[in-house]
Amino acid sequence: MSATDTFNFTLDGQPVNARPGESILQAAQRQGTVIPRLCFSDGLRADGNCRACVVEIAGERSLAPSCCRTPTPGMQVLARSARALKSQKMVVELLLADLPEQGHQFVDGDPQRPHGELSDWASQLGVVPRPALTALRRSQPAPDLSHPAMAVNLDACIQCTRCVRACRETQMNDVIGVLHRGAQAQIAFDIGDAMGASSCVACGECVQACPTGALSAKTLVGNQQVDKAVDSVCPFCGVGCLLTYKVRDNTIVAVDGRDGPANAGRLCVKGRFGFDYVHHRQRLTKPLIRKPGVPKDWQGAPQPGDWHEVFREASWDEALDVAAAGLRRLRDTHGQRALAGFGSAKGSNEEAYLFQKLVRTGFGNNNVDHCTR
Repeated sequence: MSATDTFNFTLDGQPVNARPGESILQAAQRQGTVIPRLCFSDGLRADGNCRACVVEIAGERSLAPSCCRTPTPGMQVLARSARALKSQKMVVELLLADLPEQGHQFVDGDPQRPHGELSDWASQLGVVPRPALTALRRSQPAPDLSHPAMAVNLDACIQCTRCVRACRETQMNDVIGVLHRGAQAQIAFDIGDAMGASSCVACGECVQACPTGALSAKTLVGNQQVDKAVDSVCPFCGVGCLLTYKVRDNTIVAVDGRDGPANAGRLCVKGRFGFDYVHHRQRLTKPLIRKPGVPKDWQGAPQPGDWHEVFREASWDEALDVAAAGLRRLRDTHGQRALAGFGSAKGSNEEAYLFQKLVRTGFGNNNVDHCTR
């Protein structure tokens, strides 16, 4: 069978078209059939450790994890059989029973689903942990808030290892691992260091991979609800990473990477956590023009926010006219080669083209460069 050939297998009595190399879960997902999953995430290697996605395969004694099992032509799979559903519900119930009632991450702003994907699957399967199970909750370490951008709450961890795979295999950092074994196993940074003291580079890939909020942005600690999600493009450089802003009360509180040709859902530390400037009190929202008689090296303002002692607000037309007049004066006084232009990566390709055109035609020279060259 070639890499382009497809074949059919049966899932809950319905034919499903599969591609060579894809799992039962991926084939079902592509055709709109829902199978619970927790440790599986698109873009990460399938690990098969949560067993929430188990299915029944005709002729086999044991249930199989659909995220790891590849189908074969004619295979008969049952994802909604009584046996498969019983196992799926048991796994979700046991995991949810070990988590505190007060979760760390809401799904779509619904406070009744406080543990993200886990609570979402519990709702879909109609699972509510029995009191006899919740009474056996294990004690967990106190929240780790040592990192400036991320919070660690291991009481919400289900050890799906999505964060481990995201750190080790997606970002190639290998900071996150599993410490100890059995009932004592827990997610750890380096060799048990606090997250803030570890070699973490703050890419935040683990935060985006976490299905329960055990790892979350520090800006969401205490209140995980958001009002809306706004798709956008990262403004920091010319790569053009796609992202989604999580907004609450017209304030950006978190950022998730979005799948795109430049970033495949990933973000750097600036793109994921460097959004506080948007709402900073010192952010300039109008053009400023230096007041007459104030020298450029004036040091009178004790704080950066005291700009009104040096500048006055102006319209864009007035500010651009002043800038153009100043550049023209320098060119006429000192010659064409006295001017140069330095482009910003926050501009688009079209803006970069217009900028170099301004330098070459307006300044009359080729003294133009770009910060990301």
